[in-house]
Amino acid sequence: MVAWIAVTGLGLVLFLVVHLGGVALAAVAPESFERYAAHLHSRPWLPFLEAGLAALALAHPGLALSRWRANRRAGGEPVPRRRSRREGAGAALGALAGRTLPWSGGLLLAFLVIHLVQLRWPRPAAGQELAALHAVLERPGWLALYLLAGPALALHLFHGNESAHRSLGLLTPANGEVLRRAGRVLAVLLGGGFSLVPPLLLLRGSLPLPPA
Repeated sequence: MVAWIAVTGLGLVLFLVVHLGGVALAAVAPESFERYAAHLHSRPWLPFLEAGLAALALAHPGLALSRWRANRRAGGEPVPRRRSRREGAGAALGALAGRTLPWSGGLLLAFLVIHLVQLRWPRPAAGQELAALHAVLERPGWLALYLLAGPALALHLFHGNESAHRSLGLLTPANGEVLRRAGRVLAVLLGGGFSLVPPLLLLRGSLPLPPA
């Protein structure tokens, strides 16, 4: 079960890297973003990809919850987290990320459901992606949620990247420090990137292209 938690988590990380590249266009090149979104949504394979992503998004927290319940039944207490012998801000942040893992995961799951309801069920018409996103971000409560999701993602990945590689047996004394630092850098980049997109969109006042 632990390995499957790691595999589903890493699969979601790969999606987030690609997704951030797409949504970043909305902030830096709105016209290109609308063309990209229209092209993507017209692809016949997209429903299958979305079904696979939905399966990953459901499986990852589901497996993690099942493991937590199994640990509770087996020993009566959660498995204690390993304490790092390293010191400094990275170790302190890693400890915080481990302690808040259920909360950051819960917030991300709630955000995902709300995000899909707002912008995918139903999907905006071609050329209306940014208009729909602006309508959401102009509401202070939703903007706050979108801004909180970035730090929650960074914290979740700060712990999860290292944990996933350890669970798959990929973390060794030889490569441990490199994988650990690379995972933390990725966590900061993804969390920071998703946090920056909403305010940049509002500052730029990006709007869909007018009808031709």
